[in-house]
Amino acid sequence: MQERAARTRQAVLEAAADEFAERGYEGASLQRMVWRAATSIGALTFHFGNKTALAEEVSAAGHARFESCLEDLAAAPDPLRELRTLIGALARLAHEDTFVRATRRLEADRPGEVPPLSEVWLPVLRGLLDRAHGAQRLRPGVSPQDAVALLAHLAEGAMAAHGATRDSAWDAVWDSVWNVVLHGLAADRTRQADQTGQTGQTGQTGQTGQADQADQAGRAGRAGRTDAPDATEPTTLTDSTTLTECGAEPA
Repeated sequence: MQERAARTRQAVLEAAADEFAERGYEGASLQRMVWRAATSIGALTFHFGNKTALAEEVSAAGHARFESCLEDLAAAPDPLRELRTLIGALARLAHEDTFVRATRRLEADRPGEVPPLSEVWLPVLRGLLDRAHGAQRLRPGVSPQDAVALLAHLAEGAMAAHGATRDSAWDAVWDSVWNVVLHGLAADRTRQADQTGQTGQTGQTGQTGQADQADQAGRAGRAGRTDAPDATEPTTLTDSTTLTECGAEPA
């Protein structure tokens, strides 16, 4: 008997999540919920009381699923790589998980009454950016606070695009967007190492280094181009990580 009641309760909860995700709080119908759940209004009110209580239960389930997914995210040595995985996981959940979609819809329909999902993922994002800053992985002049603002908007945009079809084209766009973000955020380790090495060589070779630079400049002028890369040109940073279940980093 108890097992049957538990099944009925879960069926009503899942039907309510579908209804809230599709129609929002005001548009959701208890009659459609019981039709979806193949049960009765009496069973619905017995387990949940009313629509407000149902919305609270659906929202709590959405938060729990978000928290569970973030706890399961695989750690990566590079915090920027982990940030990419985090935002990709948020987008996937907003696309695939009915309870998360319903929670986001309820959050928009009933501001102040439904706890925002950002309370779950924003502290994780801040922590990763603090790690990146401490590891000198952020470009000089980029503060963690500015990076949080940028990536929070990126995460919200990725979740808002949950209606788009998730296919190879979607993933390719996401990879391109993330590479653009990396150009703005990530420190160029290769150039830093080259500059450090050039400084050391200049100190050791003195006039020889200056002569080499003059010779290179002469050759570049004769060729009508510059052989060395422009100092303002960003280094291409790619991340071909694919998202698996809950956005976990593959081995």
